[in-house]
Amino acid sequence: MEIVCPAGTPASLRAAVKAGAHTVYCGFADETNARNFPGLNFDRTEMREGIAFAHKHGAKVLIAINTFPRAGAEAIWHAAISDAASSGADAVILADLGLLDYAAQNHPELRRHLSVQAAAANADMINFYASTFGVKRVVLPRVLSVPEIAAINAETEVETEVFVFGGLCVMAEGRCSLSSYATGKSPNMNGVCSPPSHVDYREDAGVLEARLGGYLIHSAAKGEAAPYPTLCKGAFTAGGKSGYLFEDPVSLNAEQLIPQLHKAGVTALKIEGRQRSASYVAQVVQNFRAAVDALAEGRPMPAGMLAQLSEGQAGTTGAYRKIWR
Repeated sequence: MEIVCPAGTPASLRAAVKAGAHTVYCGFADETNARNFPGLNFDRTEMREGIAFAHKHGAKVLIAINTFPRAGAEAIWHAAISDAASSGADAVILADLGLLDYAAQNHPELRRHLSVQAAAANADMINFYASTFGVKRVVLPRVLSVPEIAAINAETEVETEVFVFGGLCVMAEGRCSLSSYATGKSPNMNGVCSPPSHVDYREDAGVLEARLGGYLIHSAAKGEAAPYPTLCKGAFTAGGKSGYLFEDPVSLNAEQLIPQLHKAGVTALKIEGRQRSASYVAQVVQNFRAAVDALAEGRPMPAGMLAQLSEGQAGTTGAYRKIWR
């Protein structure tokens, strides 16, 4: 199976390729990219150079143009698609119907992948995107079990890509009303559910308080880990109970499910984390490449080495096993 790795910077792209990633995904340094963080992403020259480096080493590059255009500003997103084509990208990752149509009409030679932001979670929906816009691959939302993924693959010829490691969103793929309410910024349009500009840490009587948009999300005593203030992973008090009501601050780790995902017909394994460091990217890629190579060669899967890289140094298989259903 293909390993699809994140790159938030040119250094991360090079690290991913050298570590054995088959494919790298990244974005331009503007609002067309759902990871539009200060200091991250690629200008046009960096993107062309990064693609050339990857191709020289036998790897592919996908450009994520996965936010939804602002009314009246569609030209910004159209330019990103055109620049992706002229830069030699192997595919663009799109979510918006209008952008899919624009790419199909104006750059038919440019391969189109459907972003997880489109939340296509059944074969009928996926086949519609394929027949209407020529989509070749869909990134499946993180709400499906392995049997459900197998059922989708039995009814479509579109390639499927699934997340196997990194951040786990419990919302409908970025459609988070909670964070939009707290910050006034939409994750689907502004690219982040907890914008750094709205994050605030304060220490009071030895307790570190983390706020998002002025709302207290988490408090930690001295020496305790203080997770990044993401609303769905915050600690709250409700109904007389205190704790993580939506989701524990842990990372998705489906490493040991790779054989089942392969049997289910999955084409590509996606690692989340474009805001992560180059060293993080390299370690995760090396681990997953070893696992995929072992599976292909009929050898036992190597023991997991990723716990130390997970949020809270703990992992979950998320919806893949649906133990909470």
